[in-house]
Amino acid sequence: MGAPPTRPVARPLVGSSPADRSLARPRRRPLAALAALAALLAVGAGVLVDLHTPTPRPANAPAGDFSAERAYRNVQVIAARPHVAGSAANDQVREHVVGVLRGLGLQTEVQDAVAPEAGQLSGAAAGATLARVRNVVARLPGTDPTGRVFLVAHYDSVQSGPGGNDDAAGTSTILEVARALAAGPRPRNDIVFVLTDAEEACLCGASAFAASHPLAADGGVVLNLEARGSTGPVIMFETSRNNAKLVDVFGRAAPHPVGTSFAVEIYRALPNDTDFTAFLDHRFVGLNSAYIDGGAVYHTPLDTPAAMDRGSLQQHGDNALGLAREFGRTDLKKLGSDHDATYFPVPGGLVRYPGWLILPLALLAVVAVGVLGWLLRRHGRASTRRLVAGFGLALVPVVLAPLGAQLLWRAITALRPGYAELLDPYRPVWYRLAVVALAAAILLAWYALTRRWAGPAALAFGGLAWLALFGVLLAVLVPGGAYLTTLPALAGALAGLAALAARIDGPWPVLAVTLAGAVGVVILLPTVVLLFPALGMAMGGVAALFAVLLGLAALPVVDLLHPQAGGQRGLLALRARRLGVLPTLAAALAAVVFAGVGLRVDRFDAAHPVPTHLMYALDAGTGRAQWLSHEDDPQPWTAGFVDKRQKVEDFPGLGDAELRSGPAQAANLPAPKLEILSDTTSGEQRTLRVRLTPQRPVRLLSLHVDGSTLVKSATVNGVRVDGARTTDGRPWGFGIVFHAPPAEGVEITLVLAPGHRPQLRAMDASDGLDEVPGFRPRPSDVGVVGSHSSEMLAVARTYPL
Repeated sequence: MGAPPTRPVARPLVGSSPADRSLARPRRRPLAALAALAALLAVGAGVLVDLHTPTPRPANAPAGDFSAERAYRNVQVIAARPHVAGSAANDQVREHVVGVLRGLGLQTEVQDAVAPEAGQLSGAAAGATLARVRNVVARLPGTDPTGRVFLVAHYDSVQSGPGGNDDAAGTSTILEVARALAAGPRPRNDIVFVLTDAEEACLCGASAFAASHPLAADGGVVLNLEARGSTGPVIMFETSRNNAKLVDVFGRAAPHPVGTSFAVEIYRALPNDTDFTAFLDHRFVGLNSAYIDGGAVYHTPLDTPAAMDRGSLQQHGDNALGLAREFGRTDLKKLGSDHDATYFPVPGGLVRYPGWLILPLALLAVVAVGVLGWLLRRHGRASTRRLVAGFGLALVPVVLAPLGAQLLWRAITALRPGYAELLDPYRPVWYRLAVVALAAAILLAWYALTRRWAGPAALAFGGLAWLALFGVLLAVLVPGGAYLTTLPALAGALAGLAALAARIDGPWPVLAVTLAGAVGVVILLPTVVLLFPALGMAMGGVAALFAVLLGLAALPVVDLLHPQAGGQRGLLALRARRLGVLPTLAAALAAVVFAGVGLRVDRFDAAHPVPTHLMYALDAGTGRAQWLSHEDDPQPWTAGFVDKRQKVEDFPGLGDAELRSGPAQAANLPAPKLEILSDTTSGEQRTLRVRLTPQRPVRLLSLHVDGSTLVKSATVNGVRVDGARTTDGRPWGFGIVFHAPPAEGVEITLVLAPGHRPQLRAMDASDGLDEVPGFRPRPSDVGVVGSHSSEMLAVARTYPL
């Protein structure tokens, strides 16, 4: 009997070509490349279509439906002009909102209160911010309540714009949702509609409602509606903690569920706040949603009703109505959870899974990639040295693409410096395409240069290994974002294993790597698309990073773009290398063309003015006046007013930032009046009671105590705030900023340490510079930057005691 046949052992292919070391080696390479690319492009198109806003419904839509056209009629009334908290225009908006809600037969009231700020928006040095607010509150009683559902938006605007999107969109959405709900069967749970005041100033309206309104006493589910732009999909970008069951409701009840757990993680880490913050501070649960593209109009005079994308308004309404109905019939006592969910949009819905799976999936991806590397070596597709090299080399595009994107934007802003004051360009699409094309050019150039030496299999392994490691890192630090790299890495590793197990030159390896690439497209393409408006072009490098990660996930498909080198030598090998460079050249050319088109089409003009920032500050005691601007590199118009940088310490109500300044003519304007109502000393404390009264129509008052005086506590119109001592040598210490002050003024009680002769610095601020001596109106192509202090006119005076 002869010896049994031995199984051949796979050995590295010494001197083998890159094609011999590919995961997919089809006989008809051009056809396979075309089919794989067409498949990925089709998947990408499906992703983009899914992110598109719905068609606005007409005014004659069924009564139970949300109609963007019906809601838009309210937008036109609410955003007819700027309506900052405390203004006559805001009073008119509030009367309209109350009239609409009462016209629906809803129990409606106006909550009139003084409340402190929520979040950290105040510019008061070492002090406190408060406002007089008047919230509109209406209730649709439930039939058998298990709790309350609160639909929240703010009806005030910034001083510099009418707020057509921010937040007439949210307010009008709630009015139309209230109409639709009132027209149908009553829900099980109470639905409370809360239209807050002074959100732009300090989130004080939401703070007042959440802290003191009887309907808020037992908490509930909050759906906050916002806008930070003029178009784009409505994104559910923030949740309360332990959101698993809330996200489950969102995924099944919102008709257009766009949201990611990654966005929630990022927003929690940022110093940004909305009314939702005040509700979270008082242990409510809920969801926060907004559309955010078209950020160039944000907080500017251009935020008009005409600027609104009614498709975005329709999506806001569809989602809000669907969620209100679902939460309205849900047992709200059963919404508790002990973990956050991971979730992300896919065409047709929202994928979600429990948070406890995050780390196991990340570790599984690492194991799967490790097994793939071991089998690549065993099958002779890559040596250990090449696998290590592939791992190291894969980090190169991850670093270079974000760096290249940031350098590109620096070059563009050098040519168009006005972009520095914009959240995003007016027409940003071409610049976004340029960043993506640049990231693709860097990835393709890197691949063309390293493919022949390291081999496609080793480079694919390296890319997947980094994706898997990033997944573990994110699982530990930013759990809600781990899916972004874990799932593409796991899909890529499984595809590689399937390719190795399949017939070497058949169609199955191509199909496997294409499916893995499709997973990367579905998961990472929405992230790239949504990151651009979320962070603006100034941080386009972040989107470039995720674009490269998408490329790494699809490297085996990228490899199909390169010709099969075989054993060619001489002119044939040279021709193959030249053909391999063509994708790089095409992407690089596209980046240049897109950037050039962006510069060509996105010019500043009367409809798209260059943003500028200017304030006027007058010391009524000394008669000294100055122009102020926070522009780092002043535009020519602004440079006609300011000429140097300095700390503006005499106006602590404006904050303590360094600003550009220039001399100005003194206007004949009075400072706020300070009256001493009482001044008593008892033991170790001195109690000073004063009244601060505006002498002209203003939107805020401030009072600061000199930095050498310790303020133990303060009470403002009956609301107590803690005191503070400055330790950094600033001349003005504890301060109070009061928005929307009543005409009769504000009463302030200060509890001071005795033994000092304090000085008090009083300031007020109004809006509009047209009547200020020396002001030169802006040319038609010069606009106002989106800022809470644009066009501010401040008058201050020091009162020694």
